[in-house]
Amino acid sequence: MYPNISYLLNDLFGIYIPLPIQTFGFFVALAFIFSSWTLALELKRKEKIGLIKAVKRSKIVGQKINTTQLISAVTIGFILGYKLIYAALNYSEFVGNPQAVILSTEGHFIGGLIGAILNTYLKYREFKKQELEQPKTIIETVHPYQLVGNITLIAAVVGILGAKIFHNLENIDDFMTDPVGQLLSFSGLTFYGGLICGALAVIFYAKKYGINYKIISDAAAPGLMLAYGIGRMGCHFSGDGDWGITNLAPKPEWLSFIPDWAWAYKYPNNVINAGVPIEGCIGQYCNELLYPVFPTPIYEIIMALGLFALLWYLRKKINITGMLFGIYMIVNGLERFFIEKIRVNTKYILFGQEITQAEIISLTMIITGLAIVYRLYTKYKKNEQLLH
Repeated sequence: MYPNISYLLNDLFGIYIPLPIQTFGFFVALAFIFSSWTLALELKRKEKIGLIKAVKRSKIVGQKINTTQLISAVTIGFILGYKLIYAALNYSEFVGNPQAVILSTEGHFIGGLIGAILNTYLKYREFKKQELEQPKTIIETVHPYQLVGNITLIAAVVGILGAKIFHNLENIDDFMTDPVGQLLSFSGLTFYGGLICGALAVIFYAKKYGINYKIISDAAAPGLMLAYGIGRMGCHFSGDGDWGITNLAPKPEWLSFIPDWAWAYKYPNNVINAGVPIEGCIGQYCNELLYPVFPTPIYEIIMALGLFALLWYLRKKINITGMLFGIYMIVNGLERFFIEKIRVNTKYILFGQEITQAEIISLTMIITGLAIVYRLYTKYKKNEQLLH
């Protein structure tokens, strides 16, 4: 496993370069980049075929920088300088645990002052270049695909908050034991929490620019599936605990073509240090699981990428707005529901049966997706009959 990118580079090239980049975070960033790219492509395509249109909005240009903007520049610059200079001067500590350094109150005061001065100067100079004797109002055209940057930022911030909230609800005992640590920790994110909260925030934002919620949902559906698969790569390569149940069964003969680690794996050098010490290993991440488990992230990567390919293919074949998102909800729910059967997760008792939070949400997604597909299709057929 590769707790951070330094371990991966060392494995690939035999050179250890200490970098403060966590493997899971790296793949999460890739997930947002690729999902944003597919969303932009879809919004451009939908504008080209006339489903959505650019909007006009007024904008005041040539204004002087105001007090609020100056205070914001000072604050942001100070925080960046305060942390960056401290991280540079304590690089080994930062590489060893970047999360602890970022979230702590430790920092370099002089670095903060330098950062505040530099950022304020740059912001002031930016406004000064555009300043006019008399500010004026202009009308600018905003194309939907130009909103992807803001959409991604909103989805990231609200999605991570939602993922953290759902994770803590699912692991309430851990939260009650250490509420501050659980809230500030970068680990422990529940995908469905991020999906639900992020989607609602994006729909609300898109509505401000006249983009129908069905259209933005369809445009985002393939990218969401792709992002899920890339995110699971982060889970697997870092060994973050999102693995399956213990698997001591011998590999079936009909699966002889797959490597042993794809059937049962101990996740050596996992990032959460789960399991028992590895003999002869020296360093921070020297544990492996006592018994091998189903490497469920691998299975989810394969399924998610396959489902992305399916949705990407269907996006031009389906002409009923909202239908693609309904299909996404069905296939995503089915994939997650069945993988939960061999995945480690907190279980609840509902109507006398054991069930996980993910199973409850995935069942809800399947039912909701089926209802969306049925309603949209019957409405479409009804309209066709009226036209004829």
